[in-house]
Amino acid sequence: MENKKIKKINLLYLLGYIFIPVILITICYLISYNFFREGTMCVILLLGSPFISIIWWIFGGKIIFKKNKKRLENMFKEQGLVQNNTFYGDGAEVIVDVNAGKIGLQFFWNPTESYIISAKRIGKAWVDDGKGGVGFMEGSSCVSFLFTIDDVKVRVYTFKSNQRFKMNSDYILTGISKADKMVNVLETARQNDK
Repeated sequence: MENKKIKKINLLYLLGYIFIPVILITICYLISYNFFREGTMCVILLLGSPFISIIWWIFGGKIIFKKNKKRLENMFKEQGLVQNNTFYGDGAEVIVDVNAGKIGLQFFWNPTESYIISAKRIGKAWVDDGKGGVGFMEGSSCVSFLFTIDDVKVRVYTFKSNQRFKMNSDYILTGISKADKMVNVLETARQNDK
């Protein structure tokens, strides 16, 4: 696991996550159209499958991701590592054992793989404040810390919004502070890795 190549997205999982509910809706529609044109069963098939699909799209991935985060944390403990810092980002979890120089990674779109790697594999770590715009439009809607592992760029958001905030906003400053802390933690872990 130590030298395994980092893969942020499992394409089969992504396609299944999107298209299996669509296929379910299509099959239910065809069954309803061909066998139950009227009545209760028609209503159940036509309304039930989209409802189940929507529930899946809203909660399914989050439940799977949460379960896999727990698996990664258990793997970390089983290897005798200490969770000095854990950051639950939107789409990724980063666990760091600063003293041992080990990093645990779990990605939302790749739930089948959990990674515990050497911090020496980090090429570079930095903060992206997301600053954009000019004049009174200047601001940001997201802040993140980034790092590269074997030329794979990993971005973990510390703040994300659908609206732009001024750079001196508490939201942006808190996001930058969290990102700075995680970059420092990653750099320290890289220095402590033997």
